[in-house]
Amino acid sequence: MRKIEFGIGLQSDRSADEYIRLTRLAEDYGFDVLTVFGDLMYQPPIYPLMLAARNSTRVRLGPSCLNPYTLHPVEIAGQIAALDQASAGRAYLGLARGAWLRSAGLQQTRSVRRLRETVEVVGRLLAHNADGYDGEIFSLAPGLQLRYTPARARVPLLIGTWSQQTAALAGEIADEVKIGGSANPAMIARMRQMLVPGLRRAQRSDDDVGIVIGAVTVVAEDGAAARRLARTHVAPFVDVVGELDPSAPIPRDLLSGLGERLAAGHREGAGALIPDEILDRFAMAGTPEQVAAQVRSLVDAGARRVEFGSPQGLEPEEGMRLLGERVLPLCV
Repeated sequence: MRKIEFGIGLQSDRSADEYIRLTRLAEDYGFDVLTVFGDLMYQPPIYPLMLAARNSTRVRLGPSCLNPYTLHPVEIAGQIAALDQASAGRAYLGLARGAWLRSAGLQQTRSVRRLRETVEVVGRLLAHNADGYDGEIFSLAPGLQLRYTPARARVPLLIGTWSQQTAALAGEIADEVKIGGSANPAMIARMRQMLVPGLRRAQRSDDDVGIVIGAVTVVAEDGAAARRLARTHVAPFVDVVGELDPSAPIPRDLLSGLGERLAAGHREGAGALIPDEILDRFAMAGTPEQVAAQVRSLVDAGARRVEFGSPQGLEPEEGMRLLGERVLPLCV
């Protein structure tokens, strides 16, 4: 029987005390994974993840995702080794090409090659391989290695993507692939097909890569209030990935209106443009029963892990309580 995991995804914009409370709630309610997002200009995910490592004993922990444009693979290896040691071997590494990086003057060229070489560099460093590495983008001089022994020579790898070429890379080398910012069951079948070229190249089976799907989540007894708040939070993500979901194209005038309002700093106004049918493709929002129905459709479509993203509820801790006490029992 296929094991299904449920995770919590936290935005890195909270205080230390909040991270500790939310981590403990995730453990208490039986969630399997705690993810911290790596979005541009938020706190580096290693900070809340280290707090989570010291205040949990069971959940898997990882960033979703780091990118090799703002962080060199040598630093990525060091951070994930530190997290794995602090969590007694519960870390995973999430990598993606990243979003919103052009606003920082970063050109995301050769992203598939850069991700592949990042995985190679990190893997060699964690395994204490001192042979060196001569890639097209990154290199390690012979003899260069970590000056300490990591907890594990390899940590599980997740690659986040919506693209064909990066999905094929995930099929070849990753343990999980994440569709971030989606609650659309149709995207799971599409991702499964996009993995196939990489799976075949590496002679792997279809079950070797688990599909993770996660999105903005707002659950509340007041379903209408939950959906209003979800619209505000999901608007920036629809602006980025809305065109990447081919199952039902979003009208161009809606996307341009979203972009204009977001550029002017009007997130609530941008969210107000999003109709119900589009909200349900990019967020999990409403009463516990409504959210549970969305989760079941994702599991039925083949998701191996469903991730409930921030803000979880009208208030995060109440959202976590409703997810743990009301939603999960309807999904397992």
